Amino acid sequence: MTTRTLSHTTLEVADLPCVCCGETVARAIDQLEGVESAKLDWPADTIEVDYDREAVAEERIRQEIHACGYRCYGEPGGRTAAQLAHAAELAPITCGTKHDRMQYELPHTAANQGHAEPAPGAEPEGEGLGHDMSEPDMAKAMARDMRNRFFVALVLTIPVFLLSPLAVQFFGLEILGSRTARNGAMLVLSTPVVWYAGWVFIGGAYTALRNRSLNMAVLVALGVLAAWLSSVFLTFVGNETFFEAAAMLVTFVLFGHWMEMKSRMGTSDSLRALFDLVPPAATVMRDGEELELPTSEIVVGDVVKLKPGDKVPVDGEVSAGSSSVDESLVTGESVPVEKGLGDNLVGGSINQTGALTMEATKIGADTALGQIIDMVEEAQNSKAPGQRLADRAAGVLVVVAVSAGIASFLAWTLFSSEDFIMALTFAISAVVIACPDALGLATPTAVAVGTGIGARHNVLIKDAATLEGIGTLDAIALDKTGTLTEGEPALTDVVVNGGLSEAELLRLVAGAEQGSEHPLAQAIVEGAKARDVAVPEASEFEAIPGFGLKATVDGEQLLVGNPRLPEREG
Repeated sequence: MTTRTLSHTTLEVADLPCVCCGETVARAIDQLEGVESAKLDWPADTIEVDYDREAVAEERIRQEIHACGYRCYGEPGGRTAAQLAHAAELAPITCGTKHDRMQYELPHTAANQGHAEPAPGAEPEGEGLGHDMSEPDMAKAMARDMRNRFFVALVLTIPVFLLSPLAVQFFGLEILGSRTARNGAMLVLSTPVVWYAGWVFIGGAYTALRNRSLNMAVLVALGVLAAWLSSVFLTFVGNETFFEAAAMLVTFVLFGHWMEMKSRMGTSDSLRALFDLVPPAATVMRDGEELELPTSEIVVGDVVKLKPGDKVPVDGEVSAGSSSVDESLVTGESVPVEKGLGDNLVGGSINQTGALTMEATKIGADTALGQIIDMVEEAQNSKAPGQRLADRAAGVLVVVAVSAGIASFLAWTLFSSEDFIMALTFAISAVVIACPDALGLATPTAVAVGTGIGARHNVLIKDAATLEGIGTLDAIALDKTGTLTEGEPALTDVVVNGGLSEAELLRLVAGAEQGSEHPLAQAIVEGAKARDVAVPEASEFEAIPGFGLKATVDGEQLLVGNPRLPEREG
């Protein structure tokens, strides 16, 4: 039995107008012999492909993309290296395969980005996440295009509706006297709506049908073209038309896709906020010198120095010093964790009190934050059971819609006295009504928005199925050390053991803590002020990292810290 060694590549596909089109391309690649899986990441315009290099070449996969009517970035018709560089200048804080902070560069897919191929025989230096959200210009351009198409459709659909038989029947509007004039005006006005604004669906349907696939784009195109083409025919025979149905369907679906694009851009912004937790630069010791280097240039084994207030650039291990570190990024706990020699540090956490020296152990996608981001994006790209059902139903609904139209036409032709025109009218009505494109819009939009909002509030959702299942929950059990916190500590009680009153003890301790940046110190000071205790200034102050502090307040020498501090001071 021979074992296959799977290769992985990330292909950026240019100008995917909608999710349906991307799914069609991914499905076509997935059906190639030797391809293990092909997954679409539509917000990033990428398709992740796992394939057997012995059975299928990457060039064959690219040819399949071309056969679907699309190109990869960096190829003729795609974006050039100069355009990619310009996009990078406009968006220096990026993520994914071109992330300049967390080393998510994928040298083996550099050609996809419009860069030069690696030298023959050269081994990739590292491997990061397979996604790329570093194309805000492209995403915004596509959203602008969808918005422009929507507004063109909206502006032209309004007069089409006002001229339609529907407006005449229900509102008594007789803007143009004759039916012929109204039909002619609606034909002129609806043509750009269908063939410009609605081309994203017609083109997507053509691509899907060429690849023997039935999806939501086919449903929309079927409804729009059935209404519009029949209306053109009815215009020339002098009957009532359906131009308003075609125009309104295009307008409503375009609005849905525009909203979906905006929501997905928002979720990309949420993920980009996670990347912003990583500092752009760090102090690294190399050859005995302190160098200020971009975080992307840190390699495993580098020695990094951290001052109070610095963010940890990569995962590592403390090699010298001690301090308290805010790890709420990972744990959710607001109380800092004391770190000393040999303790692990998480990239994105914040060093608070003392100076630390650390050795980098994990970089880029291997860090805890990189894995969190990978998990969030995987959740955004996952499909809920309802969405998978909608995708499967799309092919069936195309058949149902066509069958409904044929059945209606035959029924009115064979079993009624109505003429051909009326039978055709009912048939087209059945086809248009049976095309529920909203079925394919609502669920993916909800998943993208839900996971993005969760990421923004530090809530990680495993996948779309989990998100969908939350709606059926009756009770939630929270495993968080038995508490829910607000993200910052607060003073709740003062327990006195000795001759001092509560107010006097709080006054002295708050005075000592004023010079400390520790969150517990700030909580004590704020608690004293909330209790109207006058907080004095400390005449002497010394922070003892990992233990607490020494201070002199109103002539009283104080030790404030954990139980190890009195032992240390004897």
